[in-house]
Formats: sequence, C-alpha cells, structure tokens
Amino acid sequence: MLADLRLLAGLAAFTLVACASLAADEPVLKLNLRSQSLAQDATGHNVWRTDTTSKTFKPSETALLLCDVWDKHWCRGANERLAAMLPRMNETVKAARAAGITIIHAPSETMDFYKDSPARQRVREAPSVPIPPPAKHDAPPLPIDASDQGSDTGEKSWFKAWTRQHPAIEIDETRDGISDNGQEIWNFMQARGMKNLILFGVHANMCILNRPFAIKAMVPRGVNVMLVRDLTDTMYNPERSPYVSHEEGTRLVVEYIEKFWCPTILSEDLLKAAPAGKP
Repeated sequence: MLADLRLLAGLAAFTLVACASLAADEPVLKLNLRSQSLAQDATGHNVWRTDTTSKTFKPSETALLLCDVWDKHWCRGANERLAAMLPRMNETVKAARAAGITIIHAPSETMDFYKDSPARQRVREAPSVPIPPPAKHDAPPLPIDASDQGSDTGEKSWFKAWTRQHPAIEIDETRDGISDNGQEIWNFMQARGMKNLILFGVHANMCILNRPFAIKAMVPRGVNVMLVRDLTDTMYNPERSPYVSHEEGTRLVVEYIEKFWCPTILSEDLLKAAPAGKP
C-alpha cells in the first residue's frame, strides 16, 4: 500500500513538472507597442508624448487579422498603395503563423467565394459565445475629412470592386480562419482562448476602426488590440481638410488611433517572431 502511494505521488509530481515544462516551453511573442498620451512639458504646456513599451504575449493567445485586403478596390490610388504592401504583408502572415499566432482572414463581403473553404468552416463551427456589452469609450472626431470617400485619384462614386482576398496573401486551409462576421470571429477567438488581436489591412480611418471585428468593436470589450502601422493605409484625398499629403493623412490617423484607441507595432516585430528557418 505504501509503495502504491509513493508511486502515485511520484506520478503526480512528474505530471506537475511536465506541465510546467510545457508552459515554460511556449514561445514568447515580444512586441514594441507605441502609444501616445497627453502630458505637460517642462514649461507646463500640454503636449502629446509618444511612448514605446516592450511587452510579451503568448502566441497561443494571439490572433493576426487581415482586414479587407481585397483583390481589387474601386479607387486606383488604394490599389496602388496596397500592391506596394502585399509582399511584406504575406511575409508577415507567414512569420506570425510560424510563431504560433492564429491567422484570421477577414475580406468583408466576399464570403460566397469561401463557402467551400475549410478555413471558413473552421470559424463557422466555433461554439457561440455572447459578446459582452462595450465599456464606455471616448471617440473624438478623426483628424482627416474623408466625406468624399477619400479617393486621391479622381474616382467619385463607390462601387463593390472586390470578390475575394488578394491572392498574394497565402491562406493555410489547415490552420487559418476566414470570416467577416463579428460574432463568428468573437466565437472563434473565445474558443481558442485568444485575448490579443493584431490588425493590419485597409483602411485605417474606415474599416480598421469600424468593422464589427475591428478596433472600435474589440477594444471596449477588453481585447488587447494592436495595429501594424506600416501595413495600413487611409482613404484620404489631399483636396480635403487638413490639406496635407496622403502620407501625412495616414500618419495623422495612425497617431489618432495611438492616442484614443490602441497601441501600434511594426511588422518587423512579427517577422522576428518566426522560429529560425521558418519562414
């Protein structure tokens, strides 16, 4: 009897050590989060202070979501700027996936294209979890005027030009998820214990902020949201206020997000996260 008890005790101790070892072996995702806060300078004047803080996250608790990285946009300027980012976007997705981060593809209004996709079914099959009511969150007006829909290349009327996610972004049907539905994505994240959401895609002043799976939906519900600031763009026409270049307009929106909604990171952080030799 005593020998049996000792054996059971030994097995229990081994199990605890093994579990602790598995937890310790999980890779750590180190990200440099940039945010801005209102402060006073040495002379007592109000200023916006930029802070960068390094934090670690568990890849198993983190999702990378691609917002509206469509195959085509109605605005030529938007297409050109996305084309320039696509190679870096795809490399970032591969690195994040290799590091153990779950990839969610969210090309809105194109789910018919993915009706037979295993990645689409994977999200749809997640058990339903009620979305909690949002906490109160201030939302000052944006720093740029996009009331003309933001085209900087002369197009005046909006139309649905997209049919799918851009084919330059690789989808792993055995691991990734596909959805444009806020409830589905919430279910998928909860089923996998994901507390952190990294976003990139287009456009920062529109879909990135306002989609039901994006910043304004997730931040007030307690999700740790981060925007990849070098893999996003805005819909902004320099003919409108504040009458700056398109690049400056995008920078202003990124700063707005850092001030009032969530921190931003660089794709470089995610590219470094991939284990050696992957990709």
